[in-house]
Amino acid sequence: MVLYYSATGNTEFAAKEIARLIDDECLNLLQKIQNADYSELYSDKPFIICCPIYVCEIPVFVKRFLKKVKLAGSREVYFIFTSGGYSGCASISGRLLCLKKGLKYKGSEDIFMPRNYIASDAYPMQDAATVRSKIADAKEKLTKAAEVIKAGGKLKARHVFFFEVLIVEPFEPVWRKIVLTSKAFYTLDSCIGCGKCVKLCPFNNITLADKKPVWGNKCTHCMACISNCPKECIEYGKITQGKDRYLFKKWGE
Repeated sequence: MVLYYSATGNTEFAAKEIARLIDDECLNLLQKIQNADYSELYSDKPFIICCPIYVCEIPVFVKRFLKKVKLAGSREVYFIFTSGGYSGCASISGRLLCLKKGLKYKGSEDIFMPRNYIASDAYPMQDAATVRSKIADAKEKLTKAAEVIKAGGKLKARHVFFFEVLIVEPFEPVWRKIVLTSKAFYTLDSCIGCGKCVKLCPFNNITLADKKPVWGNKCTHCMACISNCPKECIEYGKITQGKDRYLFKKWGE
């Protein structure tokens, strides 16, 4: 069974591609995460967990869900991480998670996808040629990963150096607390109050007041709200003004 969380479609693409290649079912975890639904998930085949990388790690809400949910049937677990180019300590977290749950860690694969983080000028959006090239490379890498999984082999995660752990582990929660805030989110007058942003927030952090979204205190900068807005009327301060919103489905894959 392929389990995934995706905000802008990159990880959804990877998960569904893997599921198609190995002929397995695919489950979006968003509603389970939102509802704190930790009911048992059963699979005769290995579990393949697909998630994006936030601040060099597995997203905190995905990690929390995986710690609490019961995975029954197969004891083997693979991880597929999508990122702009660096997966940080995610493979270590995956290995430790399996160890604590009595599961067999079968390795991880890093899939590099087009950038989607528009709430920073440090990560400019990529041109069409780069986006299409990255998607093509991702398909090739997913095909190879699927072959390994079908054969029951082990995915070879990149080596994580000790100094990375020393930097990432204390840095990640501090960065989330100080930088990944929702204070700068606002909507333009073109907002139609459709509530799509409310439905897509993994933290249940957005509510509607007078048919306009209001952000609470929890945020992970997943970009689900701002990138999926049908009117593109959500902004994050001045940083996102005039920037294209990235969604995988815009590329017709």
